[in-house]
Amino acid sequence: MTLSDETEIVHSQIVEKNGVETLLVHFERATDDGFDSARCELPSYQWLYNEGFSEDEIEFFTRLLESNAHLLYRYARNGGIQIA
Repeated sequence: MTLSDETEIVHSQIVEKNGVETLLVHFERATDDGFDSARCELPSYQWLYNEGFSEDEIEFFTRLLESNAHLLYRYARNGGIQIA
């Protein structure tokens, strides 16, 4: 998925971690000096790192994930979004 500010969002495959289906969601946006980058682990919504995104942006991403986590899990189970 690409947001209007060109932030790219991608997710991992589902990995079972301590009996819980875990998914990593990565956010990346090109900058003049490289990339802003952040990664969140679902279902805990724990941010593993953030380099370059503001607190407001991370809050927005968290709300986006909370609203769409069920879809991300579905896509991960089915091998991603199939676009032909």
